[in-house]
This record gives sequence, structure tokens and C-alpha cells, in this order.
Amino acid sequence: MKIAVVSGANRGLGKEVVRQLARKGMRVILTSRTESGKEVAQAFQDQRLDVVYHQLDVADGQSIDELVDYLREEFGTIDILVNNAGIHYDTYQDTLTADFGIVEEAFRVNTLGPWRLSKALYPLLRKGGGGRIVNVSSSSGSFVESWPGTPAYAITKAGLNMLTVKMAADMAEDQILVNAVCPGWVRTEMGGQEAPRSVEEGAGSIVWAALIPDDGPTAGFFKDGEPVKW
Repeated sequence: MKIAVVSGANRGLGKEVVRQLARKGMRVILTSRTESGKEVAQAFQDQRLDVVYHQLDVADGQSIDELVDYLREEFGTIDILVNNAGIHYDTYQDTLTADFGIVEEAFRVNTLGPWRLSKALYPLLRKGGGGRIVNVSSSSGSFVESWPGTPAYAITKAGLNMLTVKMAADMAEDQILVNAVCPGWVRTEMGGQEAPRSVEEGAGSIVWAALIPDDGPTAGFFKDGEPVKW
């Protein structure tokens, strides 16, 4: 049985990614910063889906270490990591009005969080004989497709995209495929109800990257299985 870890999975895209992976017969570790994830995991268990909860704050090194210890003791290896946790879609500021407290928090969660978590879980992915890392990014982090505003979010997602390229190269010999995915503008708490895409559609784009075959792409940026311009 394959084991997947999903960060920021108590609601929205992360929650739906957990659902879709579990329905494909995987054991999924649903993680979230708040304890609300425990109730979400229990609801999935009530549906006979193999989902367990563990607390995780990707901006807290001790929290990451505790998750790693748990996974090592309980499972020994993992197969999939979905770096989904993200914050501060800051439409209310630009580079000249930005609150640097918000910018720095966005970096800690959106860029350094996936970096820390991926590095910490790398031994478990390698031990499993390969694996998949999916970094949930955004076209706002693309130099080609981005738009004015949302400086904290866009710049930290651009950093996440570069992390994807660098990490894919560093893990290539271990057959760990690392890709970034833009789920699109999705009807979540962050995206708003006017967004054109459903949560199921956005999550499906992420799950595609989590399930690519061994000869699939790495170091890429995708939406719905198709390349996105960097």
C-alpha cells in the first residue's frame, strides 16, 4: 500500500486531494496546523477511507521533526508528499504598500515550509525506492503569466517554482520526481466563490502529478497535466 502525506489538508484543495488519493486505495496522512484536521480525518474514516491525522505546522521545525518521527516509527517509508499548505493571497497590497510581516510569514509557509518538509522527508521517500513530491504552486509565480498585485503570494510561489527545479535535480538519482502544479483559480476560501474551477478539478490536477509513472516528467510546472510557462 502506498503512503501519501498532504500538508494543509483540513480544508479546500488539501482536503480534496486527501479524498482523491484515499479513494485510489492509498493510506493518506492528513496534516494541518490546527486540530480541525482531526475531525476531517475522522469523517474520512467514517467513509471507510484509510486516512489518519497528524498535526503539522510547516513553519515550525519541531513540528516537522515530530511528523518525521511518527512516520518513521509507524510506516518506515512514504511514497508521496504533497506540499499544499499556503497562506496570504494578498490582493490588498502591492510592492510599495506591502506589510513585511505578512511577506516574511508567506515566505516561511509558502517557500521555506515545503523546502524544510521535503528535506526532512527525503530519507523516507528514498527508502521507499523513489517517490513523488508535488509542490502546489500558482501561475501568479510565473514570470510569463503573473499579474499585478499579490506580491507576497506571487513572489513566494516563484520561489517555490525554483525550489522545484533545484530539488528535482538533487533527487534525480533517487528516482524521486518533483513537480510544481497550478490548480487554477478554484472555489476555495482563498480563491472565493466567483472562481471558475471546482475544488475537485483543482485537486485532480495535483493528484495527476502525485500519480505520474516512473518515466514521467520531473522539474516541471503543470496544470491539468499540461505544461505551464515559468
